Amino acid sequence: MHRILHDIRLITFDLDGTLVDSVPDLAMAVDAALADLDLAPPGESRVRDWVGNGSLRLIERALGDALGQDPDAALLVRAHQGFLDHYGRAPSAHTRLYPGVREALDGLRDRGLPLALVTNKPSAFIAPILEAFGLQRHFGLCLGGDSLTKKKPDPAPLRHVAAHFGVAPAACLMVGDSRHDIEAGRAAGFRTLAVPYGYNHGESVRDSAPDDVVESLAELV
Repeated sequence: MHRILHDIRLITFDLDGTLVDSVPDLAMAVDAALADLDLAPPGESRVRDWVGNGSLRLIERALGDALGQDPDAALLVRAHQGFLDHYGRAPSAHTRLYPGVREALDGLRDRGLPLALVTNKPSAFIAPILEAFGLQRHFGLCLGGDSLTKKKPDPAPLRHVAAHFGVAPAACLMVGDSRHDIEAGRAAGFRTLAVPYGYNHGESVRDSAPDDVVESLAELV
């Protein structure tokens, strides 16, 4: 077992960029939503740099890129709904599980550690993705970006998770791929662990000074 798990009684994971690479499906939905508005689709490589702050911010970035200026509120609402419609039809068609994830989750469950999921993704898409990979049984609680009034990098979702399980924040670990995960974990009083392979707006997650970094989640077990 990895050294960072010493005295840890609860582990909270991010989803996109940590457990799964969902950008192919997100990009297809973004491209389709913009095409519906006769706007140039950004493509997967650009979308990859925009993921991490929730779907509304993702669409806002895509519209701003296509228009060369900030979109007005009505257009943003229309494009966001289009994205949700397209993404909802196939949220896991081209999404893939990162290497080592299944081994890590199985191993942690076998050790009796409770696991939670906190993502900024709309909550409606969490279950379909987890079910596609048979991961739903691992998590005792899943929170999306719309589950509470605040989302990462605010610490509120992580504090909610700790309270739900009755575990002191100092005995909790946040695992993620971005500065928002690390900032939220630190502010909540969690220990923090980063993976370097996800989405962090072109920045190294090491710059956010997590407590540790693993190249693969399999290193946890």
